[in-house]
Amino acid sequence: MSRTGDGGPPLAIGPADIEAAAARLQGVAHRTPVLTSASADARTGARVYFKAEHLQRMGAFKFRGAFNALARFTPAQRERGVIAYSSGNHAQAIALAARLLDMPSVIVMPHDSPPPKLAATRAYQQGRPGSEVVLYDRYTEDREALGARLAAERGMTLIPPYDHPDVMAGQGTAALELIEDVGPLDLLLVCVGGGGLIAGCAVAAQALCPGIAVVGVEPEAGDDTRQSLARGEIVHIATPQTIADGAQTQHSGRLTFPVIQRRVREIVTVSDAQLVATMRFFAQRMKQVVEPTGCLAAAALLEGAVRAPGQRVGVIVSGGNVDPARYAAWLADGLG
Repeated sequence: MSRTGDGGPPLAIGPADIEAAAARLQGVAHRTPVLTSASADARTGARVYFKAEHLQRMGAFKFRGAFNALARFTPAQRERGVIAYSSGNHAQAIALAARLLDMPSVIVMPHDSPPPKLAATRAYQQGRPGSEVVLYDRYTEDREALGARLAAERGMTLIPPYDHPDVMAGQGTAALELIEDVGPLDLLLVCVGGGGLIAGCAVAAQALCPGIAVVGVEPEAGDDTRQSLARGEIVHIATPQTIADGAQTQHSGRLTFPVIQRRVREIVTVSDAQLVATMRFFAQRMKQVVEPTGCLAAAALLEGAVRAPGQRVGVIVSGGNVDPARYAAWLADGLG
């Protein structure tokens, strides 16, 4: 456990953990570019810096946390391999990191995962003995219970998608790089699923910019973290129906939630229609392909859920893994 230096109880990670993760990721993860847009600035009245994690290896920030976690395995853990559960991006990240570190991986994925995410995960596993994708029904089965059972049966190490210190620290390197590249920020917007990305980014950002406000963004249908902050305890919800498949989590993590309570100013929500509008903005104005979950943070700013005129604003664009057919339909016809 690492203290954060504010006199409060220990949190799962501190700035030193993120710096150590950055060292492990150097030369392995992409140092993704920071994009700007005159249109975004004019629309919001802010100076906006988009951290382009949709251009990260395997197409999302998840590679950072996955590689950082697996790089810390013992030789015995590497021999037995890793197991993970994910709707897609953590799945691909674990499969790719395991391939790079020469270990088997078993990935538990919903049967309705976006086909490109499922295909990419299997491709990363190809040729690795003991590696496979196990499908489940996200609406009727408990992925955490399934993952724990398989890990016990096979002697593999379970790495969850967000509730793990090494995963959280790895994800925080996105904010570390952003601020190193553009300088101090007034506000940082981050998408929220289980909370690994925002927890890591909040710790990193506030270590570098003590006065920065960190705001999380959830889909309207999946506002468990917003409810949890209001209630002061972790709230569990049914699997949300939203196009932001990476944020279809049912609850915050036991480790991530205390960081969010301490480090995040507020959680706001955006609708699926606003996510589609933001996908169109990225495509038309910035020539970028961004998945719905990856649009959450930007949508809050561009669609007015958060207003920051005159401020320097960082936006984590978390991923770009989207089914081409659905993406084309959304751009052409909206939600139909």
